[in-house]
Amino acid sequence: MSYDWLAALVTIGALAALTAVGRFLAFKVPALQQMRELNQEADAPKMARERFREAVKENSRAGLVTNLVFYFTILPFCVSFASRPLWQHLAEIVAILMIYDLMYYVTHRFVFHGRPMRKAHALHHQVREPTYIDALYVHPLETFIGLSLYLLSIPIVALVVGAPLNAFSVAVATLIFTQVNTINHTYVNLPYFPFKTLDYVTGVHAAHHVDMNQGNFATLTMVFDWLFGTYEKPVSRPVP
Repeated sequence: MSYDWLAALVTIGALAALTAVGRFLAFKVPALQQMRELNQEADAPKMARERFREAVKENSRAGLVTNLVFYFTILPFCVSFASRPLWQHLAEIVAILMIYDLMYYVTHRFVFHGRPMRKAHALHHQVREPTYIDALYVHPLETFIGLSLYLLSIPIVALVVGAPLNAFSVAVATLIFTQVNTINHTYVNLPYFPFKTLDYVTGVHAAHHVDMNQGNFATLTMVFDWLFGTYEKPVSRPVP
């Protein structure tokens, strides 16, 4: 596999464009805009605390550095413009996300909640009822590890396939990864069509935040929690 800086650049550009368009369209929906406003109200007093604000900044810096190193040193070897049928795009996206989710499940359960990093992870678990900004209230080392697991899943799939992945497939997979990891902390209570799935996603992670000794250790799907017996039913929070 060769170093294709242009394909890597297009991957980053496609991710930025998809994120911007998706956010613009999502908040045109009144119900989602209402949930956004509720989260902003809940987040404001948290961000007013200097310690909380500094923790968010340190976490964001750790994520930025990790991404930059990967995007310039590894990603160009893993992506290309090679065309492929739709099913292969879908297969690449699913493979990246499921490999990451398995690695994160194991790490979250046995490292973050185990002896190695329990104290560091306790920073994030100070939050019992998470809202949007709590996705960023994480120890920088935990951010580095969690993000690196996702980024590592890209070259793993490329090596298994034996060729670079399509740049657009990687952009879509990364969009799903970033958005779900943010959404699952967001305060949402919309248990009606078509938002019932969104409410479920936030509810299962809200259940994980009730304490540090239960389940729902995966972050994108509950497949591995179901398989390994750590699934908890979602928690629903009433709208104030």
